[in-house]
Amino acid sequence: MSDKLIIKYVLFQVLIVAPLVMGAISRKRQLCRPVATRRLVNLNLMLIEPLIVLWSIWGLDLSGRMLLLPLAGVALVVAGGVGGLAALRLRPQAPASHATFLISAALANHGFTLGGFICYMLLGEAGLGRAFIFIAYFMLFLMSVIFPYARRMGLQKSTEGWLKTYVITPQNLPLAAVLAAIALQIAGIQRPAWPMPVDLLLLVSITIYYFTVGFNFELSQRGLFLTENCLLAVIKFMLVPAAAFILTRILPLDPVSLKVIQIEAFMPAATYSVVTSVIFNLDARLASGLFVLNTAAFLVLVLPLLVFVF
Repeated sequence: MSDKLIIKYVLFQVLIVAPLVMGAISRKRQLCRPVATRRLVNLNLMLIEPLIVLWSIWGLDLSGRMLLLPLAGVALVVAGGVGGLAALRLRPQAPASHATFLISAALANHGFTLGGFICYMLLGEAGLGRAFIFIAYFMLFLMSVIFPYARRMGLQKSTEGWLKTYVITPQNLPLAAVLAAIALQIAGIQRPAWPMPVDLLLLVSITIYYFTVGFNFELSQRGLFLTENCLLAVIKFMLVPAAAFILTRILPLDPVSLKVIQIEAFMPAATYSVVTSVIFNLDARLASGLFVLNTAAFLVLVLPLLVFVF
């Protein structure tokens, strides 16, 4: 493992913890209002995310059997969503909280800040490359399925038509970037060798998102949502890995790709579950409580097991 990548990952983790703390302090001292974090997230979606998405997907090799990797990612999301629906029958929630839990159960932290890096740590560069292809599904699924669902469940009243409310909206600019990158690949246009500051854009984007998580997280018994977190742990660390086990017995992929799917299946809740709740007026406190505790359980209990097995 290169020293440069280790330093980069440590920096990423610092930029996770620091914004979390800053967000919590800002909420406690009332340094900013919830509407400010919503505007900050929207700004990120309109200006920073589209550049990251366009540049990253444009440079991927999405051909042949490798296309099965992002399809496997979608399958794991669906497995988590089915588990979320089953859990909600055991623990019914109000509409906004229902949608928040379901989104948290479906989305997982498959990107470089967790799943991608662990694939690199355990499988080397081949694992990292396949992890980037695996995650190609994310923005397309997020913008075309999760955001429209969250917008409807968030009880956001709109006088605009369906097209402008769900499709032609600034929050869908990352989706436009996904489609643009795929179109460029189909057209055979190679990505230029420009010095795009992707690392810097990622750091800014991550900082904004984790500040939002910290702002909405409440360190108390009520804010920990212990019952909901137990149900989420069963989904993330048992049900979805079981689905991945079956999936890897079916897909005609090389051994490294199959291991990437198995590792990614254990990833905890995604930052975007909190981001989505903030943008669309769902239960941001529940989303933050699920994200923080589910991630902590993964780091303490699940990650050592993955290291031992793989």
